[in-house]
Amino acid sequence: MKSHEKSARTDNRERFIYKDDDAIEKPFNWSQLARLFRYMRPYAKQMLPLVLVMMVLGTATRLAIPALIIKAIDEAIAPATGEPSLSKLYTYAAIMLALYIIQWGANTLRIKYTNIIGQRVIYDLRKDLFHHIQKLSFRFFDKRPAGSVLVRVTNDVNSLQDLFTNGVVNLLMDCVQLVGIVIILLAWNFKLGLAIMITVPLMFFVSTALRKRIRFAWQDVRMKQSRINSHLNESIQGMRVTQAYTQEKENFAFFNHINSINIKAWNKASALNQAFGPVIEITSAVGTLILFWYGSHLIQTGAITVGLLVGFANYIGNFWDPINRLGQMYAQLLIAMASSERIFEYIDEKPTVAELPDARDLPAIRGDVHFDNLVFEYEKGRPALKGISLEVKAGQTIALVGHTGSGKSTIMNLLSRFYDPVQGAVKVDGIDIRGVTIESLRSQVGVVLQDTFIFSGTIRDNIRFGRLNATDAEIVEAAKAVDAHEFIMSLPGGYDTEVQERGNVLSMGQRQLLSFARALLADPRILILDEATASIDTETELKIQEALKKLLAGRTSFIVAHRLSTIRNADRIVVLDHGRIVEQGTHEELIRHGGVYNGLIEAQYRFLSA
Repeated sequence: MKSHEKSARTDNRERFIYKDDDAIEKPFNWSQLARLFRYMRPYAKQMLPLVLVMMVLGTATRLAIPALIIKAIDEAIAPATGEPSLSKLYTYAAIMLALYIIQWGANTLRIKYTNIIGQRVIYDLRKDLFHHIQKLSFRFFDKRPAGSVLVRVTNDVNSLQDLFTNGVVNLLMDCVQLVGIVIILLAWNFKLGLAIMITVPLMFFVSTALRKRIRFAWQDVRMKQSRINSHLNESIQGMRVTQAYTQEKENFAFFNHINSINIKAWNKASALNQAFGPVIEITSAVGTLILFWYGSHLIQTGAITVGLLVGFANYIGNFWDPINRLGQMYAQLLIAMASSERIFEYIDEKPTVAELPDARDLPAIRGDVHFDNLVFEYEKGRPALKGISLEVKAGQTIALVGHTGSGKSTIMNLLSRFYDPVQGAVKVDGIDIRGVTIESLRSQVGVVLQDTFIFSGTIRDNIRFGRLNATDAEIVEAAKAVDAHEFIMSLPGGYDTEVQERGNVLSMGQRQLLSFARALLADPRILILDEATASIDTETELKIQEALKKLLAGRTSFIVAHRLSTIRNADRIVVLDHGRIVEQGTHEELIRHGGVYNGLIEAQYRFLSA
């Protein structure tokens, strides 16, 4: 393939995979940060007092140790008057050892409990995010690759872990330590303390200039990682197609392309992040030079002692360490902000299909369905349905037929309330479904799709998904009714056979039979079969015709299908074309009419006889 063709294809794939990840160009949002920290509130009363006590104790001991060093030098090692005192030195050494032990114990407890709080906060945040994602409408998932959603729940939440486990408490500790050191230095010798602090404004000026660049750099990293995950998800699910068309090289080239972009973005963000280190080191070096230059002068004039100079040196070392950590903390905060913006973007996403504030539960239904002048658009200005009106009595079986894109599945999506119509209404037993709770509606509507999804777990678990409180006997009964029991028992573990995601160890027909058993176990009043027999071979289809009669008996049923055997016994066949109903009647009536339906049947016969 020519290089320009590859480039065009790569550009198109990038536009599709990346369209969910537009850069979030917003200023640093302190209210959003406060919203993030609200997740700590439930644990504040339980553990925060102990954490704060340990934090204060650890900081106090750290501030006290340099003061003891000064005492030890000025009173025990090099006193201004008298002889050195070994006993005093031992005393100060013993006190310092005790302080180090206290500091170690306080830090150990602090780290233990901050980790507990942090992990619980991450758990709550991930739980809320996943819970909200499950409530979002189909339109949300139509616009976003699965990998992009996966990144928000995993990577973005994980990136907040350090912030909640250590970051917040370390920030408080470092701030308290800095304030304490500044007060002590200025109190001991105001001029020397002020001379050392003169470098701090320069350091903050330089670091402030880096902040915005670092924040957007880490945002860019998160987006690039999201794109890699999106492509990985797509590639793994489509591996059979990739190998069937021998497109491994092309797929690898595209992965290598986005992986290269990701590493460049990471290197850029990391380089900006590391820029804090040299700024702190240079500032620290300048401060130390000032200390010894000016401090030596003060010693010569008798303004300070040698011990005080050593104490100043210790405090200066303790001063720049938290400054450095604060710089790293700010970088960590920027990473957390980039991730939290992406997390809250999803949490703030409103379902396009939402319950009304006064929505009530749908009572047990008979199954009358009325589609009243439905108009629907997937994209504005391109109607998929154009004024669909249809009355269905309880217990009737309605077949929907038509060319691809005629609107069959769209009508079923509106009945399940996966989407809401632009105009018109769907009524069940005379009740507009927009006025009832979604759970109470969907619990009485069963859907069997062509692309049957099998979850990781056992065969038994997958059938029980239709009704979680079903007994093992009821599961077996449902499987027997749809003629799935025989093939299940032929598997190594029978009903306890483990199947992986999407049930790849099962044939398409077997997966369809499991979906029939699942639907039968759920016992819905309204049943939708959306091309549910399209993937079943002729022999299997003959086996389940009787099972379908049991499945459809006493229910209002909608069958979207092309196979004559599936639809000919329907009470009514509705023919759609370009979003409109063009014909409806029984199989015999429509054949006699000689219209669109008759043309579809003749085309099917020609195809089967070819």
